[in-house]
Formats: sequence, structure tokens, C-alpha cells
Amino acid sequence: MAAYGNFGNMYDVALKPRLLSTLLREHVPDDSRPFSDPSELASVIATLRVHKLLSESFEESADKKLVESWKKAVDAWVERLMLLVSSDVPDKCWAGVCFLGITCQDCSSQRFLESYSSWFQKLHAHIQAPGVSNFVRVAAIASLSDLFTRLGQFPNVKKDGISFSGKLIQPFLKLLNGDGSEALWDGGANMLCSIICYFPSAIHHHYDSVETTIALKIMSGKCSTCLLKKLAHCLAILPLSKGDEETWSLLMQKILLLINSHLNDAFQCLEEETNSTKVVNLLVPPGKDPPKPLGCCNCSDKVAVEATKRPDRLLTSSVSALMLCSCEMLINPYPVQVNVPIKAVLVLIERVLMVDGSVSQSLLPFVTATQQESLCSELPMFHSNALDMLIALTKGMRSQMLPHAAYIVRLIMRYFKNCSLPELRVKVYSIIRTLLMSMGIGIAKFLTQEVINNVFIDFNPDHQNDLAFPITLSKANEVSYPNKKKRKHASASRSLEDKHETGLGEAHKNHLVVPASVKITALETLEVLLTVGGALRSDSWRKNVDTLLISVATNSVHDGWNIEEKSICMPNEQIYEMEKLQLAALRALLASLLSQSHEGKKQGQR
Repeated sequence: MAAYGNFGNMYDVALKPRLLSTLLREHVPDDSRPFSDPSELASVIATLRVHKLLSESFEESADKKLVESWKKAVDAWVERLMLLVSSDVPDKCWAGVCFLGITCQDCSSQRFLESYSSWFQKLHAHIQAPGVSNFVRVAAIASLSDLFTRLGQFPNVKKDGISFSGKLIQPFLKLLNGDGSEALWDGGANMLCSIICYFPSAIHHHYDSVETTIALKIMSGKCSTCLLKKLAHCLAILPLSKGDEETWSLLMQKILLLINSHLNDAFQCLEEETNSTKVVNLLVPPGKDPPKPLGCCNCSDKVAVEATKRPDRLLTSSVSALMLCSCEMLINPYPVQVNVPIKAVLVLIERVLMVDGSVSQSLLPFVTATQQESLCSELPMFHSNALDMLIALTKGMRSQMLPHAAYIVRLIMRYFKNCSLPELRVKVYSIIRTLLMSMGIGIAKFLTQEVINNVFIDFNPDHQNDLAFPITLSKANEVSYPNKKKRKHASASRSLEDKHETGLGEAHKNHLVVPASVKITALETLEVLLTVGGALRSDSWRKNVDTLLISVATNSVHDGWNIEEKSICMPNEQIYEMEKLQLAALRALLASLLSQSHEGKKQGQR
């Protein structure tokens, strides 16, 4: 086969230099051939990635001629890219810049270390040079992000990385503050994150400017959801550039104060006036001046911040992004120990969760129906973000939350009673699971009744009014059910026999259907409760819970047997939910069977 110029198969190394040369010859433009079809770029990149054409990775026993052939092919590739990057034709320049970013990621370590300095100079020129087209500049920023990410993997060239980053930050921030498009900001956020992660000291002298630039963009109300998430992440990791406790604490303080300030405008006339001052009093001790608002470096910046505080904006993007930022700061590792303002975060969370959109009679004349409607449309987002903060706080602090356990339990119990949106109920269950796993039996005794009551409600929605508190733990730990003479109660197990109670099938006209996601997370929470506190004086409720679990497990297994028959007309997501519900039911039942309570009964019988 070699006599005819063939190679072994698609895994043969001999294919790679030939394929790379073919791509360069037929699909990459040069001085004489225009870049006719930009859509080919994605196809070329896919081929480069799949076959690893730029890696130059050989075994020690590889043929020297083959090694040299591949090296020459990559040399020709890089030479062509340098010509394209310097081209005056925007399309060709854009293609060269994009290909150079892929080359930074995929080329061999030796080639990267030999070339990264010249590649940086080429890309850097497109950031500073006037008259560069916007899409070329966006591509250059994305490729620089790739270069910094790869450069960060080599500790011996860290000084160069810091030097390159330092040269880039100031003109880059000026560019963003001048006329930053969505695409420019999207790539810019990625590049800033790369620099902060790998070369944090380069940000040190520009910290305030970077913080202000990101914060003002978040509060501008002109960002997509995807960009807001990137900016929130970038702001959350920004304190890593200094790495001290004061920087982290100051940024968290600014974020919480700004969220609280936005809530003052959003919740006006819908809550007690004292609620707005509670967070401030916890974050700013008496006698101390509050920090400069987030996004302010000087007095003139305050005007810009005030201009962004309009209800139509703060109800959509700003608060959500700032809460996401605080969540990441609470969860992400930090090089030094920091003092988290747990009480202030909890009070802020409570402030959000206790607003349900209702207006008291005394304040009714001051709130228009339009204002109330606008807020109520946004409240689920506020509640979801607040619950995310509580999840982040419990995950990040774990056992350090013990002094605040009673406060959290009261908050969860108050909120769970009125929480009916499935997405929010799932998050509340998630918080309870985290608390049970981190604090153990100490908190289980306070949350047991709440968990069981809500599990029964979620598996028996038609009798929610009757079973709001289906199990009451009296002093004697006796089980009692509400007894209404108007109609006979169906037992928990009986109600579960209805096939439609799975939340997956078609419901009757007036039948309340609880989504499978809520039932799954309810069972998962019940499993953790039985594992942690199953033996905690459980005689009063175990029989009813076991009956519930047996019924759910039986029904879910029965439905599982029919999945094959139904799979033709059922969407994949629905099949997956049925399987997940079945697994959650069986795991919860197993946790019940293995819990200490049952073991104690067996020993007593002997």
C-alpha cells in the first residue's frame, strides 16, 4: 500500500500531515484566494480537533521522516496564519485570528512555548489599533483568552503572562467602557476570567477599575442572561487578584448593600419599612461609614449608578446577577479564611421570601394595580434567587450554620406553607437535604414534621386542604389526622393508587397534578431524613411514612414495567423522569428498611 502513497487507516499518524496540508491548500485562504465561505471555518476547526492535526504527538519509535513531514505541515499552517492575521482584508484577518486561537489550544507544548510571545504581539495589535473592524477585535479577544489559558499551564513562564496581561488590561477596559457590544463583552468576560485565574497579580493595580467596569455593565440593564452569568462569575472571582480577607469581605458587603438598596425600590409599600434597615445595620456597624457603592470609584460615578436604579431594570437583571455573584462567592474556595456575614445574608434572604405581592389595606391607595402586577410577575425570580443564596450559604458554611439553625428552620417552615410553585418547592427540599446532611440529627428533630407534612401534600394534592398538617407530633408523639365530618378521608396509600398521581400521566379535568420533579426531590429528602433521623422517636410517624413509600414504590415499579410499551409515544424526558422517580422511591424505601428504628424493633421482638 505504501508504494501507492496510501496509509494504514484513519488512526495512522501518516494521515495527519497529509490531511493538514489538504485543509491548508483547499479551505484556508491566502493572498491570491479569497475567503469565499466563512461557514467552512467550523468544518476546518472540527477536522483539526477530531484528528488532532496540530498536536505533533509521536511515539518514541516513530519514523523520523514522518516526524519531519508533520512538523513541516504545522510550520506551513502557522506561517499561513501569520499572513492572514496581518492581512488588511477583514474576512481573511478574522479567519486567521480565529485559527490562531485554536492553534494556541491544540498545538504541542514545545511549539507553543517557542511562539506564544510573537502570537501575543499579533493579537494585541488588534486590540489597540484604531480602525480595526469589530468582529476582528472580538475574535482577537477570544483568541487572547485561549492564549492566556494555555500560558497559565506553564509555571516557568508566569512572569511573561503577568507582563502581557498588565499591558492589555487598561486599553481593554477603555475599549469596553467606550462602546462595548454584547459580543465584545462576552469575549472580554472570558478573557478577564482567564487572567484572574492564572495571572491574578496582573489585576492587582487595576482592581478598582475592573470592579467598576463589570458592576456598571451588570446594572446597565443591557445584557443577555448568558452574559450576566459570565459577568457575575467574573465579579465573584475578582477578589482572587488580591487574595486577602479584606478584599473579599468588602466586595460581599458592597453586593449585599446594593441588593438591599434595589429591594427598597422594588418592595416599596409591600413590606414593613424597618425591613430595609435590618441588613444595613448588620453590615455597617454603628459609628462606621458605609463603603462606596458597588460600581463607584469616585463621586462622578455615583451619578451613573443612580441612573441604573430604575424599576424596569432592577426587577429583571441586576438583582438576579448580584445574587448569583454572592452565591459563587459563598461556594467558591478562597486562599484565606474569611468572615462571612451569615446573619446579614439570612436577613436579606428572609426579606425577599416574605414578600408575596400582597398589599395591606392601609397601603392599598399607594400601590397601583400595574405596579403590583409587575412585581408579582418578577417575584418567582426573586424567590428563586434568594433560595439559591440559602443553598449556597448552607453548602459553603455547613456546620458553621449551627448557631443559626433555629432561624433557618423558622424561615423554611414559614415559607414552605405558602410555597406552591414546583421550581421553588424543589429548591426548598434541596435546602433541607443540605441542612440534614451537614448538621445531622441535631436539626432533623426540628425539620421532621415539616418534611413529612409536605411530602404527604405533594403525594396527595387533591386533599391538600385536609392534609395541610396530616401528622401532628404531640407531646405524647401520637399520630393524629384532621377529622372533618363533611367527607370521608382517603388514606395516603389509597390516594396513591390513582395512576394519575405520578404527575406523569394525563390528569382529570380538575385533578391537581404535582410534577414529577417535585415528587423526586421530596423522596430524596425523605431518604436523607430516614438515614439521619430515622430512629428519632419515630414510632409516631414511621407506619404512615412506610405505607406511603411502599405505595409509591409499588406504583413506580408498575409504571416502570410499562415503559417499554409506552416508549413509542412518550418523549424521552418523560421516560427519564419515570425512571428517576422509580429509583428515588426504591432508595427511600431501602433507607426506611435499613434505619435504626426497624433494627430496634427486630431486636425487641427477639
